[in-house]
Amino acid sequence: MTEKHEDGTTRRSFMATGATAVAVTAAGVGIAGVAGSGQRAQGATLPLTPQCTDGDDTPPVIEGPYFRRNSPKRTNLRTTGVSGVLLSLTGFVYNIRCQPLGNVLLDFWQADQRGQYDNSTAQYRGRGHQFTNADGSYTLETIVPKDYPGRTPHIHVKVQAPNGPILTTQLYFPGDTKAYGMNVAQLNARDAYYITDTLIALGPLTSNRYAGKFDFVIKR
Repeated sequence: MTEKHEDGTTRRSFMATGATAVAVTAAGVGIAGVAGSGQRAQGATLPLTPQCTDGDDTPPVIEGPYFRRNSPKRTNLRTTGVSGVLLSLTGFVYNIRCQPLGNVLLDFWQADQRGQYDNSTAQYRGRGHQFTNADGSYTLETIVPKDYPGRTPHIHVKVQAPNGPILTTQLYFPGDTKAYGMNVAQLNARDAYYITDTLIALGPLTSNRYAGKFDFVIKR
């Protein structure tokens, strides 16, 4: 069972490092931290960049029916036919001792701006894999996916260090995310697989683009 602190957050939850922490930026937009509850007050200043802090790993979430093998190696999923609210996602992969891991496989797949997956074409729209840099960092250029019946917007990912076990999980969006007229707070509440421990930390929407951050913590 996951240990909970007095404030309700879990040991897995990211914690801000204090006033000396440096906010990560993407496309010129600051990234904020995320609390374990996944909620923030309207108009409140976003906390600082989250950091790996303890020995809890990123929790798994179901693979779902739309995974395709042999996705192309690429860091930009905004290919022909994919448009919408842009998302620049950055982060690191750590082990449970908070050591960054290089050459870790990250295989992403997601629905498009219509809530549809590319399940058959050679373009592999909304799909791609990459490997972390030597410092454990990764970058993904994509869009905010739309919801579809029964599911809130989410991004699937498989994470595997060399010769390590595979983590299959899903990344979710804060309830105040603005895209395609969705009420993400309601969609999150109705989704049977939604968990706050895999929320993407988002900065403000600027010029139709979100900058987001998520750090994975995996077992070797």
